[in-house]
Amino acid sequence: MSGEDILVTRFREYIRVNTMQPNPDYKKAEEFIKKYGDEFGLEFSKHECVEGKPCIVLTWKGSEPPLPSILLNSHIDVVPVFPSQWDHEPFSAHKTDDGWIYGRGTQDMKCVGIWYMEAIRVLKKQNFTPKRTIHVLWVPDEEIGGHDGMELLIKTDFWKNLNVGFALDEGLANPGPEYMLYYSERIPWWIEVTVKGQPGHGSQFLHETVGEKLNKVVQSFMQFRQENKSKMEAGNLPIGEVTTTNLTMLEGGVQYNVIPDKLKVGFDMRITPTTDLVELEEKMNTWCRDACGNDYEIKFIQKFTDPNITCVEAGDKWWDAFSSVVEGECNAKLIKTIFPAATDGRYVRSCKIPVLGFSPIKNHPILLHDHNERIHESCLLEGREIYEKLIPKLASVE
Repeated sequence: MSGEDILVTRFREYIRVNTMQPNPDYKKAEEFIKKYGDEFGLEFSKHECVEGKPCIVLTWKGSEPPLPSILLNSHIDVVPVFPSQWDHEPFSAHKTDDGWIYGRGTQDMKCVGIWYMEAIRVLKKQNFTPKRTIHVLWVPDEEIGGHDGMELLIKTDFWKNLNVGFALDEGLANPGPEYMLYYSERIPWWIEVTVKGQPGHGSQFLHETVGEKLNKVVQSFMQFRQENKSKMEAGNLPIGEVTTTNLTMLEGGVQYNVIPDKLKVGFDMRITPTTDLVELEEKMNTWCRDACGNDYEIKFIQKFTDPNITCVEAGDKWWDAFSSVVEGECNAKLIKTIFPAATDGRYVRSCKIPVLGFSPIKNHPILLHDHNERIHESCLLEGREIYEKLIPKLASVE
């Protein structure tokens, strides 16, 4: 568009690449990313842990290649849309007269990948040479758990050869005037409890039916939920600093007049990383034993057990570099907290690599996964200014 900043133009081009789950157009995204890297002379490489799902790297080699590198990570895929609920077509990258750009992925997280690249464009024009090698990584399938993307990638020699020492990943928008900064993530547990009991006719008062047992199990999980909700509200805590529990699945029964011999209930727990996980699992078993005796089974559909936390205190070289730019040079205020959901950052942290989750979006509604997801043009330009300073600072850390 005539008169439009190149950052905004590239951003809108990227939004128009439909990478919506469950059928993201990874081929077209790869073509876009490769062409983008070619603009700046970045080295292109890729690795497919699963066929058709590329992990793409654009590399800017540093002057001291043996030093651990800087990883700038973003995911390519976006979540589904309900087009009827949008004011503008979700993959049109429509820009309003007052500067709002609509599209799926505008906040989550195509803006971040573009910020990395456009900051590199500026730095290249300034003839800056990084000391540490910089890898811009674009990964698939984050929105469905990263199981065919980052989770597998970190187990490969391709990953090992990137020699990553520090990484940036995504954060969240903030309606207030501060930027959100995430140094860890809550730990996702998906739990299936199977309750067993005596079957019989639906007209009887049988002793300790599966319905009664299930009710007691659910009450215990929901009491734990309420305790954490009350703690959050009483202390005005960010949601990432407490554990959420939600009943998400129910399964069982054969017909209305038959008491079944088993019922299943599923819970989604997002556990704050300061929690004693062994103690929590024993609590869950105690709740089930109290309700069911030994007539139960707990199955973990998903269970992470490594609560990795990145240091955000003075004296840590990575934090000192990051905060000296964002809080120092850019005079921005940060809210340091724990990411409430899950990102690919958890896999990178599991490699004992420090990761900060950061999307410099303030004074914006939080619209990831929501209808009418959008970002303002001015926010895009402000974000570039931050990364222009941040990338060379991180790449120069001793």
